[in-house]
Amino acid sequence: MPLPSTDILSQATVQVSPGPSVPTIVPPSIVLTPSQVAKLSVIEKSKRLAAFAAVDEHLLGEHRVIGIGSGSTVPYVVERIVSQGPELNKARVFIPTGFQSKELIVSSHLNLGDVDQYPTLDITFDGADEVDRDLNCIKGGGACHLREKVLAEAAKTFILVADYRKNVEFLGTNFSQGVPIEVVPFAYAKVLQNLRGTLGSPNAVLRMAKMKAGPVVSDNANFIIDAPFATDVMKDPYTIMARIKMLTGVVEVGLFCHMAKAAYFGNEDGSVTVKWNNGKNEHISP
Repeated sequence: MPLPSTDILSQATVQVSPGPSVPTIVPPSIVLTPSQVAKLSVIEKSKRLAAFAAVDEHLLGEHRVIGIGSGSTVPYVVERIVSQGPELNKARVFIPTGFQSKELIVSSHLNLGDVDQYPTLDITFDGADEVDRDLNCIKGGGACHLREKVLAEAAKTFILVADYRKNVEFLGTNFSQGVPIEVVPFAYAKVLQNLRGTLGSPNAVLRMAKMKAGPVVSDNANFIIDAPFATDVMKDPYTIMARIKMLTGVVEVGLFCHMAKAAYFGNEDGSVTVKWNNGKNEHISP
């Protein structure tokens, strides 16, 4: 499969705020000029390559309901979709996972829908904070993992898109702040106690906001706990996910296990690595 061409480029710029929170996405304009493209960092170029390759491979003409996830790679996914042209996109409906993806859909003049209207999706594209060798992933750095998991489960095909830093053997390798856990505010202290005690995450903390006083609040008006676990625990993410999910007060866990069909990683050298759920790995040269 050839790499996407470089004449159609993402227009999104990324402003990274302090701390582990996901970057704020500035809605795209129409097309970047070559000089603007040249100013993209290696990491941004790798995200763009992965997103273009994933969309080219998996978004088919007959797909009508598409889930759009969250994170710094998603603007490149949306741009590649827009590049397919208004004639093809006018028959499609796009379902967002949160405020960021909703704004991207609206600002790109795509048809906005809701999962209430479309509980079954043809395909969902989403980013990831980390993806392991079995395509399990950590999501929730941007506190959207509840809605992201709903759209991942609702989709017939779930595709992950990320840069090379997210491609790891075991979860927790680079994303060290821990598993994001969405909890109802009333129960956060009890859940923290459970995590630090019986579940073996002594450094679990309530995620605090960077530009406001108090905790981060999700799109669902809940709190987020970040719970780091030892590598031995993260070698079996499904088991710890199930144990966390059983805690009363937990709404959702940012571990996505046995869900993705494939994951696309843009590399520093301009190539793309594709990991499939059948264990096959593919390397696409620039």
